[in-house]
Amino acid sequence: MNNLTETRYTILVVDDNEDILEMIAGDLANTFRVAKALSNKEALNLLEKQPVDLVISDVNLPHVNGFSLCVELKADIAYSHIPFVILTDKSNIESKIESLNYGADAYIEKPISTAHLLAQVNSLIRNRQHVYEHYSQSVLVTRSSITSNKSDHVFLERINRVVVDHLSDPKLCVDLLADKMNMSRPTLYRKIKSISNLSPNELINISRLKKATEYLLNGDLKIYEISTLVGFNSSSHFTRNFQKHFGVSPKDYVHSLEDQHPK
Repeated sequence: MNNLTETRYTILVVDDNEDILEMIAGDLANTFRVAKALSNKEALNLLEKQPVDLVISDVNLPHVNGFSLCVELKADIAYSHIPFVILTDKSNIESKIESLNYGADAYIEKPISTAHLLAQVNSLIRNRQHVYEHYSQSVLVTRSSITSNKSDHVFLERINRVVVDHLSDPKLCVDLLADKMNMSRPTLYRKIKSISNLSPNELINISRLKKATEYLLNGDLKIYEISTLVGFNSSSHFTRNFQKHFGVSPKDYVHSLEDQHPK
């Protein structure tokens, strides 16, 4: 897994107190790219212009509070995947429960401990990265395991239906997905990349390979038949992709299953 300092994730900090905003930004700047906003409106405008990997927001903002920002982002398919951290000066259990009920992924009390803040942010991002990698490498891990909220789950289920319906079509690509999802290509690309850490074409390829493992498990089809059913132009192209992703050829994969479950 990439070191966070190498990857340079972008953190959006929202606080109407400029001194606190600068302090938090300074604490994060050595590890992350930092974007700053003084209000919900500024935060939303910034989110429209650049990808953000995590949001940290004070609960007390002008006009609309941090809880409302959290609810708005979690309800918007374009941003629902972004982890959200609430900052508050309340330390009682009711406030913590309230934050979680509004959809926040973490709750940090003021005065802010830099060590605690960095540990929480690192934990949220590393956990997401671990889920991404586990999904892409494991045959048994499903798409639902990489989502943390209902909106993202529904989105991936819709994507899955489109992919499954067109899986045997070698021309299945991001343009077809965007058309079926009624989204622009850039918006769809950003959403899939943010939610799964995969490009749309990588997601399609992994879907093809995971479906192929189901056929291999069944044992009733030849390799060339499976390659056609999952949308590869040739069995050699399928075999190369399979071996590159899983580290073994389809035949060796079948042999390993037979060794684990001898008849």
